[in-house]
Amino acid sequence: MHFTGTIWRPPYEAYSALVQVTAGCTHHKCKFCTLYEDLPFKFRMSPLTEVEEDMKELGRYSHNARRVFFTGANPFVLKFETLKELANLVKKYFPNAESIGCFARITDVTAKTMEQLQELRKLGYNHITIGVEAGDDEALSFMRKGFGTSQILTETKRLDAVGMDYNFFYLTGIYGAGHGETGAQKTAEIFNQTHPKIIVTSMLTIYQTSELYKEIEKGNWMEESELEKLCELKTLIQNLDIPTYLATMGASNCIFVEGSLPGDKNKMVKLLEEVIGSADEKELRQYRENLPHL
Repeated sequence: MHFTGTIWRPPYEAYSALVQVTAGCTHHKCKFCTLYEDLPFKFRMSPLTEVEEDMKELGRYSHNARRVFFTGANPFVLKFETLKELANLVKKYFPNAESIGCFARITDVTAKTMEQLQELRKLGYNHITIGVEAGDDEALSFMRKGFGTSQILTETKRLDAVGMDYNFFYLTGIYGAGHGETGAQKTAEIFNQTHPKIIVTSMLTIYQTSELYKEIEKGNWMEESELEKLCELKTLIQNLDIPTYLATMGASNCIFVEGSLPGDKNKMVKLLEEVIGSADEKELRQYRENLPHL
């Protein structure tokens, strides 16, 4: 199998057949991100010969896999014809596969026509994971995400129109000290106009190799306290009205909260209020500082 650098996948893709089709990120400008710094290049597509070799090898052991997940920061950026060819390889080596997933940027969706999105959906692409991080233009702009809330709304509506399900990654702490709860309210307003099946929340952890760390050193940005991050998360949940499953998945989260909204909202908010009322900032901070990597 051909894998390059650290392999990242959403927690809910644990039982999917993982196939590398790209490595690195086409954007590679988010100030907080250090996920792909171990690569000697920014972005690379795997040669199709390698991809087919890997599918053939993996297919021997996971012949009955119901789902295939393409690894890499945003494989959905690939040209339509390439994604189509990859889907045909999945059909060949994983005949029982019902869907294909991958990470995607909002801008990757923008580059596809409605007809192309519709055909990709028919080919099996579904439940793609989008790292929107927030629904607040000020935070998205400062962190250099490369898109804004208007694009989030436009492109998710296009995905809805072709029946392609999607999930969101949300980054608690992205707004900075003193702005968490306001940012969460703005984000909820945007998210309430979309239809993510899953919202995974992770907590911002700042490493010294990130550009965000340099911004802090310059005095241009201040990190939220750990308790602020928990209050922000509580505010987000309180203001979400859409049916979705939300969970704090991944090591960056100091506590685990999960539930189906809106039904489990009160239970989730109550748990967060209990933690906020009893947690010690110093202990929470120690957890953050002792995270060697995400």
